[in-house]
Amino acid sequence: MTMTDLFLAELERETPRTRRALEQVPEGKPEWVPHPKSMPLGYLAALVATLPSWIIFTVNQDELDIRPPGGEAYRMPEWRTTGDLLALFDKGVADAREALQATNDEHLMKPWRFVVGGRVMSEDPRHVVLRDTVFNHLAHHRGQLTVYLRLNEKLVPAIYGPSADERSF
Repeated sequence: MTMTDLFLAELERETPRTRRALEQVPEGKPEWVPHPKSMPLGYLAALVATLPSWIIFTVNQDELDIRPPGGEAYRMPEWRTTGDLLALFDKGVADAREALQATNDEHLMKPWRFVVGGRVMSEDPRHVVLRDTVFNHLAHHRGQLTVYLRLNEKLVPAIYGPSADERSF
């Protein structure tokens, strides 16, 4: 089995889990935070929805500068409705799937750089970036999102096992 096969399989497993959490995000509360040090709900939901699209950057570009000198900084997409959020997610997953299907393990061994303002913040093989910066990062922020859902009296879906709202999955 190739790394690309493993990453595609993981994308397929994580997609419905993530989508079910995003389906529960309440509308009209983009600035809601559980604590002053927490990120706003709207930003967190957009982050979770767009993390699969980082597969595209990782596979198709040699680096990503989120604040290029003299250029426009990366901005999290805005959304108004749950439908908007799910559309962002679905497009990112479809494009990520396509990028993974078009690459190979040799390419995933090549370095990829995360850059801010022209300064290299990290440089790792693409397969490490996919594992750490995409899939692990997605699980982390999706977990945060489920806490936000609970605090907003929304259903918390079963993800890797039952939740208080869904005993079977």
